[in-house]
Amino acid sequence: MKIVELTIPQFDAYAIKHPLGNYYQSSNYALLMAENGFEYDLIGYVDDANNIKAATLILYKKISLFAKYGYAPKGFLIDYYDLNLFRQFTDDLKKYYKSKGIAFIKINPEIAIGEIDKKTFKTVYNPNVRIRDFLMQMNYLKLKDNIYFESMFPRFNAIIPLREFSINSISKNTRNKVKKAIRKGLKFEKSDRRGIDILFNFIKDKKNRDEFYYKDYYNIFNKYDNIDLFLVSLDYNDFMINSRKIYEQEAERNNNLNIMLRTSSSSHLVNRKMNSDKALIAYKNDIALANVGINRPGKTYVAGALVMKYHNRINIVISGFDRRYGNFNPNHFLHYKILEYYKDKYSFADLNGLTGDFTKNNPYHGLNQFKIGFNPKIYEFIGEYDLLINQKVYMSLYKSGALAKEFNKVINNNEKKENKN
Repeated sequence: MKIVELTIPQFDAYAIKHPLGNYYQSSNYALLMAENGFEYDLIGYVDDANNIKAATLILYKKISLFAKYGYAPKGFLIDYYDLNLFRQFTDDLKKYYKSKGIAFIKINPEIAIGEIDKKTFKTVYNPNVRIRDFLMQMNYLKLKDNIYFESMFPRFNAIIPLREFSINSISKNTRNKVKKAIRKGLKFEKSDRRGIDILFNFIKDKKNRDEFYYKDYYNIFNKYDNIDLFLVSLDYNDFMINSRKIYEQEAERNNNLNIMLRTSSSSHLVNRKMNSDKALIAYKNDIALANVGINRPGKTYVAGALVMKYHNRINIVISGFDRRYGNFNPNHFLHYKILEYYKDKYSFADLNGLTGDFTKNNPYHGLNQFKIGFNPKIYEFIGEYDLLINQKVYMSLYKSGALAKEFNKVINNNEKKENKN
């Protein structure tokens, strides 16, 4: 067995068929990261007959003046249960990259080790949990369990089986917000590269990335139709029609309550009247807002998302919305429409990460509740590991703070507030 460099067609052909295949382990992702400071190798592990037994994208870059590190995003494409293969591959990988001056290789395999019980929020572990022991036996250094978003990728992900998805499969609260968004006149549309500038207005505070990163992202993956861009706009004409209709219905209800109050002053009836009065004010304000918006030139966009397509699943890479229109529930509407759009074309939808803290004190509680509202399966993944190639250099990087500077994340206040509407 030996390590060889694969061509792009060789690597992609192997990766797309592998059970652990994902778009982070693709030549397109390598090209994207090459535009963002990384070099890369497409590595194959072949037998004497040149049959590929394992493969991986390795990104690498300088972490200090004297050291470089490697990174296999979402882990190696290998059978982790074939211990002889895995051990040989690990040993040969260390030798191969030691000669290139790489101090360590970071991995975060896309291996689900358990599913979260949504009643108890405890993990029900599966046999994959044994792979943690295999990694430790082969001297992969396990990093701390990230409960929030401290690592390169979240350790907990929300996955929706798309064939089972419908408006009735989501929570009542989420369903009501989607229906409210429709009544408010929100419209869903597929865009192209020109929509990146619109999307960026909704996501610029979420990541330390500029709009050119997302344009590169779109351009690279769009060559093979692997990415879609969606936007949500506000149709003020529909908004006006629906607002007037709802206002008239509420006005009639309010008038009936006035008549009933002439003969009864029960607290229940009084509360209903007070709530109706508040609703009338809200609907009247909606009419006023719609009246102003109708006269505006062009569309008013309120949300957007980038969606990756790979093999049998989609990944919502990033999404955002205009918080000034938060009471229109654009994010709920956006995600619902994305899931509806793909449900007959793909098997699974990855809503991206949530946290392992399911308490109300969690600063990301709103984000968790938002995603749980779509009734996903929640999986715990194996976590993040470093394969040490030069332990002396690794410890020096650790003590100098270079590792912390490169990898530690600061909780973003905007992300904390995500999806609380």
